[in-house]
Amino acid sequence: MRTEEFNYSLPESLIAQQPAKNRHDSRLMVLYYKSKKVVHSTFRDICSFLSPAHLLVVNDTKVFPARLLGRKESGGAVEILLVREVDGLRWEAMVQPSARVKEGTPVAIDGWNKQVSVEERLPGGSRLVQFPDECEPLDIAFQYGHMPLPPYIKRDVSDKEQSAFDFQRYQTIFARDAGSVAAPTASLHFTDTVLAELQERSVGIQHITLHVGPGTFKPVKTDTITDHVMDYEYYAVSQETERNINTHISNGGTVCGVGTTVVRTLEAISDESGRIHAGNGKTDLFIYPGYSFKIVRNMLTNFHLPKSTLLMLVCALAGSDFVLSAYHEAIREKYRFYSYGDAMLLLNQ
Repeated sequence: MRTEEFNYSLPESLIAQQPAKNRHDSRLMVLYYKSKKVVHSTFRDICSFLSPAHLLVVNDTKVFPARLLGRKESGGAVEILLVREVDGLRWEAMVQPSARVKEGTPVAIDGWNKQVSVEERLPGGSRLVQFPDECEPLDIAFQYGHMPLPPYIKRDVSDKEQSAFDFQRYQTIFARDAGSVAAPTASLHFTDTVLAELQERSVGIQHITLHVGPGTFKPVKTDTITDHVMDYEYYAVSQETERNINTHISNGGTVCGVGTTVVRTLEAISDESGRIHAGNGKTDLFIYPGYSFKIVRNMLTNFHLPKSTLLMLVCALAGSDFVLSAYHEAIREKYRFYSYGDAMLLLNQ
């Protein structure tokens, strides 16, 4: 299967630079992928498309301000995107411009009176970054870092008001466990109002954690999709969540994965009988057309980049022709795309 099959042309004006004024005011395209029916709605009305048979599973990871800006002693600018802790004061990070930052280079972080040291290269092109003694790297990130918005959202880091706004809005209401460098964007649309209506309609919600890494923005550069290599991401699923999801399915219910991160996690921890198993681990599961889903039958997601692994996952669930046709319809109807854009609900009907 060729990567080009998942390409489409998107006017730049439809790439959302700001979220909807109110989270639940985003538009919602509903795809009934068995009957090939498309309905246009708003996220505020998502409850009307769900029933107690649907169990929503959300990702409660929290985005942290992982983007640190600094300078070498020569004055050259350096950007460090913290990815994950290796051990204590050492973190894996993406460094730009990596080729110009030699091993052992000290970098003074903007706003902080101390330096970090950029060390050896790691597999995949990342670097090891060493923090000084007697500091907590995550605390430093929250004090001096910037939210790691995707590159297609254009920002001036000197705009403090916009930065404060993004700090709040590029975060879901479920967020509680810091560790992601990108938001699970399908959850950005939920509000307390929507949650209250879901509760009134007896639509349940369960939580899992998958810390989203920079691989979510990694383009597929291979001509054939099976040659693409996914990055590992770390997940945690509790015994309580295992019990509640398995019981719901045993009682005839169905699962709705809120976002591609949830879908990949649930599929990674499911056995062939469609039961999930709790635990902590990592997954590099790549879902593309031809994949046989074990547990997920419905999903909520945003509109994704052309030729991305995220779009391929959606096509695997609902069919490439139908999904790409819906994308073209969304473009005609001027839906807003990508992280701060509108939502799509895919239902197994």
